[in-house]
Amino acid sequence: MGRVIALALAHAGMDVAIGYHRSAREARRTVRELEAAGVRGVALRADLADPRQARRLVRDAARRLGGLDVLVNSAAVFERTPFLGATPAQYDLHLDLNLRGAFFCAQAAARLLSRHGGHIVNIGDVGATKAWPGYIPYTLSKAGISALTRGLATALQPLGIAVNCVAPGAVLRPPGFPRARWKRVTRGGAGGPEDVAAAVLFFATCPRYITGQVLGVDGGE
Repeated sequence: MGRVIALALAHAGMDVAIGYHRSAREARRTVRELEAAGVRGVALRADLADPRQARRLVRDAARRLGGLDVLVNSAAVFERTPFLGATPAQYDLHLDLNLRGAFFCAQAAARLLSRHGGHIVNIGDVGATKAWPGYIPYTLSKAGISALTRGLATALQPLGIAVNCVAPGAVLRPPGFPRARWKRVTRGGAGGPEDVAAAVLFFATCPRYITGQVLGVDGGE
């Protein structure tokens, strides 16, 4: 999904820096696709569960591209964690990467965007408002993303920074998930990564008075 979002921004004429942790090959391929779209693309490695690396990623992106106008917080982990067997390490991984990483990326971006304004777009999840007993740490992290969006929107509005959230539903079939069951889960029409990317692009270019919004991309469920 991150790749599709990056390409949507590129096709809108934006230079794009993408962050990756272990997916170096995929990141290099995406950079080539960005350059083929006629924009500058760079790939920067960082573990966003580490606040120092999260802040450095944003600063390095701005330095490599000559400035910053939009931050998209899309990095996340999504693992099944049945409640009685969930470990502290699994809990920490979801909260540290999915939520704390977004917090400190936004903090670094706000310091840069305060000079001229801009946009922060967080990627949430409709699961933030649903009962998913097998994924409680994940849904906690995404509920936090919704709260973070609202809090940042109020805190950063005086600086001319709009903060919004795109909350996808079931847009990607997990590896090994049966196709027939997937159709039942999504009711055959939950959209796809391109629909999420379109919503991100809207928030990345909309008037800055549109802020603090959470837009569900879930096929109307």
